[in-house]
Amino acid sequence: MDRGSLLLLLLLLPPLLPLTRALEETLMDSTTATAELGWTVGPMSGWEEVSGYDETMNTIRTYQVCNVFEVNQNNWLRTKYIRRRGAHRIHVEMKFSVRDCSSIPNVPGSCKETFNFYYYESDFDSATKTFPSWMENPWVKVDTIAADESFSQVDLGGRVMKINTEVRSFGPVSKSGFYLAFQDYGGCMSLIAVRVYYRKCPRIIQNGAIFQETLSGAESTSLVAARGNCIPNAEEVDVPIKLYCNGDGEWLVPIGRCLCKAGYESVENGTVCRDCPSGMFKANQGDDSCLHCPINSRTTSEGATNCVCRTGYYRSDSDPLQMPCTTIPSAPQNVISSVNETSLMLEWAPPRDSGGREDLVYNIICKSCGSGRGACTRCGDNVQFAPRQLGLMEPRVYISDLLAHTQYTFEIQAVNGVTDQSPYSPHFSSVNITTNQAAPSSVSIMHLVTRAIDSITLSWSQPDQPNGIILDYELLYYEKDLTEHNSSVAKSSTNTVLVPGLRAGTIYVFQVRARTVAGYGRYSGKMYFQTMTEAEYQSSFQEKLPLIIGSSAAGLVFLIALVVIIIVCSRRGFERADSEYTDKLQHYTSGHMTPGMKIYIDPFTYEDPNEAVREFAKEIDISCVKIEQVIGAGEFGEVCSGHLKLPGKREIFVAIKTLKSGYTEKQRRDFLSEASIMGQFDHPNVIHLEGVVTKSSPVMIITEFMENGSLDSFLRKNDGQFTVIQLVGMLRGIAAGMKYLADMNYVHRDLAARNILVNSNLVCKVSDFGLSRFLEDDTSDPTYTSALGGKIPIRWTAPEAIQYRKFTSASDVWSYGIVMWEVMSYGERPYWDMTNQDVINAIEQDYRLPPPMDCPNALHQLMLDCWQKDRNHRPKFGQNVNTLDKMIRNPNTLKAVAPLSSGVTLPLLDRTVPDYTSLSSVDEWLDAIKMAQYKESFANAGFTSFDVISQMSMEDILRVGVTLAGHQKKILNSLQVMRAQMNQIQSVEV
Repeated sequence: MDRGSLLLLLLLLPPLLPLTRALEETLMDSTTATAELGWTVGPMSGWEEVSGYDETMNTIRTYQVCNVFEVNQNNWLRTKYIRRRGAHRIHVEMKFSVRDCSSIPNVPGSCKETFNFYYYESDFDSATKTFPSWMENPWVKVDTIAADESFSQVDLGGRVMKINTEVRSFGPVSKSGFYLAFQDYGGCMSLIAVRVYYRKCPRIIQNGAIFQETLSGAESTSLVAARGNCIPNAEEVDVPIKLYCNGDGEWLVPIGRCLCKAGYESVENGTVCRDCPSGMFKANQGDDSCLHCPINSRTTSEGATNCVCRTGYYRSDSDPLQMPCTTIPSAPQNVISSVNETSLMLEWAPPRDSGGREDLVYNIICKSCGSGRGACTRCGDNVQFAPRQLGLMEPRVYISDLLAHTQYTFEIQAVNGVTDQSPYSPHFSSVNITTNQAAPSSVSIMHLVTRAIDSITLSWSQPDQPNGIILDYELLYYEKDLTEHNSSVAKSSTNTVLVPGLRAGTIYVFQVRARTVAGYGRYSGKMYFQTMTEAEYQSSFQEKLPLIIGSSAAGLVFLIALVVIIIVCSRRGFERADSEYTDKLQHYTSGHMTPGMKIYIDPFTYEDPNEAVREFAKEIDISCVKIEQVIGAGEFGEVCSGHLKLPGKREIFVAIKTLKSGYTEKQRRDFLSEASIMGQFDHPNVIHLEGVVTKSSPVMIITEFMENGSLDSFLRKNDGQFTVIQLVGMLRGIAAGMKYLADMNYVHRDLAARNILVNSNLVCKVSDFGLSRFLEDDTSDPTYTSALGGKIPIRWTAPEAIQYRKFTSASDVWSYGIVMWEVMSYGERPYWDMTNQDVINAIEQDYRLPPPMDCPNALHQLMLDCWQKDRNHRPKFGQNVNTLDKMIRNPNTLKAVAPLSSGVTLPLLDRTVPDYTSLSSVDEWLDAIKMAQYKESFANAGFTSFDVISQMSMEDILRVGVTLAGHQKKILNSLQVMRAQMNQIQSVEV
């Protein structure tokens, strides 16, 4: 703050009270003289020195003059040389008396009642009787001094009855000393006392800082800035701490402050920072007092910044330091099981001891023990848990899709926020059950084998859970335009059936169910297939007739060829059908898919896209929707939050995408296509569509509301705040959602952390289906070939998808590996600031991303598996789910941090780190990684060679003064790459 700004601030603010009284240092005081003052006068007939008395009747030496009856008086009185002793502004206190001219009889008109006051600077005592000259120049006039009160008579003792006191100041003075002069030009007066002094601001402790004595400025309005030093064990806050010393020697305008460090508290009115006594702590810098250690904790020394938990007690990363240390909960109590065929309801009472925490949740471990005495194994992914298997908030869970006549063991674990801090496994209660006889589950998929004018041949897969030997199947079918009351039934002992007697060119609805000794299972979802039209049949037959005639003259060969051609024609005729349903009916399901159905219908295959919206998305009346707040902008319009209240249902919080006004029909179609896609999905890790508003304005897509937004920004906001188990739980949810989509033959094509949404319970859900497309199910490795020129998210996309535009579930697995890296690095940008072309070139050269800081080796190995160049070698999403489940069940597998020098078969990519072999010194290495500010610290700590710094630990990095988390990450990452390069060099040498 400059002087002008500070003065303006002082004018605008109310009057400021000084923080202290000023100190005055006397340079000369005539009243302390014990002999004649001996000041110089000129002329000699003017001022004369006499003895007098002050107002307290003490004898003093004074000067007086009274030549009032003589005109043209010019009487000067000069003090001796006065050294300024560093002062910039001088104050002079003068005590004097003046005779009232009117009280003097016969006084001429030249009588005066004032005198002039001057000063003259000099670096040494150089004055003589004639130098400086007795005139205003070279003297500097300070002021004309007038008496407040003059006297008109003298008492019998001759004493002056009225004494005036005036103070004048001057400056700036810069030479070693000065003289004072008093000029009388026709008055009758006495100069009784003269005191010369300067002012300074005293030593003070203010705002936690010590300010030393400071001389006032040269001008009356001067403000001299003084820098304070924090008292011991205090630190500055925000700005350098200052006080300003004004011209009167008073401290004003405090700026900044010092606060006691963590571990110290302010006492004695803020003048001392005292360390916290044993058994107390203070976590942060500030004015707060020391706190007693919370329950189950203690300090190890005085001046503690935190209290250490006692043995058997822990504190989670998110627990505040003033929170008591807690322990793991005891086992759940009173487990009750209720078996219904292949389903199970488990209920239990909370643990007797929650460990002192309120974040208690439950995990369910399922083990299948078969029917013999063999060892139990983990249940497969087919077992369903509602609401979930891990992190249950309530003491109950519904388990379904178990195998019939099978023994199971269920372990109910009680865990809380410090369970992962404990070296012991969570406490649990277990229950053993045996499932009952049950009907088979529903058939998940149905295929068209052949079709003709009057028949269709279908086949289907066995139910996922037959629950016994399948005795036969029952096929229900009817024309699409009719109802189920007009249906017919066909039975088959195999999973293939020919349905005869159908009408040409007609769409039929088919459903199938299986039967065991326990009875029939549920019908499959509705599947739609169409018989050939007469025109289709004739057209396809005529195209192949010449081939039939020319193939062979032999009758037997002719018949064989005829059968083959008829089958080929039937299939091709179906492929060429121009009905609006033909291209999609082989994989068509209603909007009400039963569990296990794994079919996805691309809405872009509909000639009328509105039909896809009607088929898969529920229409919602706009009166049920209440928009409350705009939370963002989408490609087609605004994204809002609000509430949805459907008749007979409770009100829920939802996200609402709106289509901006003035849209084209194509924009409306593209906008609603995402709803046509989402409406086909029903999984806890896939974003749920509530419905659409298409019959009112604006057009809306309404989905469940995800409180924490996109995963990448959520992780960046909470950098370092989650445990590894929590991060793995997020990854497990994403993998489960992608397994569900892959099982439906659905390829996402844009899987990235930005397209994963997170709710308030940290459940991650796959979203954003703008780049997704349907996969034909006609090969074992279905592939989607995109149109040339489409935009591809390079950093997340598999190499075959970039080069050949071939998108598969395997390319989604590659993208999932990148998502894993994003999660473990808390939202860092993949491949950092490399260009897209550099990324493509690096991947082609078999470079892969290195493990993020503190990433477990097992997780990085899974990433590398997902980044296999050959897509056939990448794990399926189901395998990823199983792998992550094993990690969650056995957290010890996550404790080994990934080393770059072992267990990695592919080179690791970090283009932000240079090849250290191309550098000549540690200083050059620090320059290359943009950490040059630590050169001196590294040198002072002895880290001056590559061999030495390659062995640095986290403690070493902290010891050299690297305290910023981002800098720590960059240096650690660079050191890891250096070690890997060293190991490679050693391997080559060997």
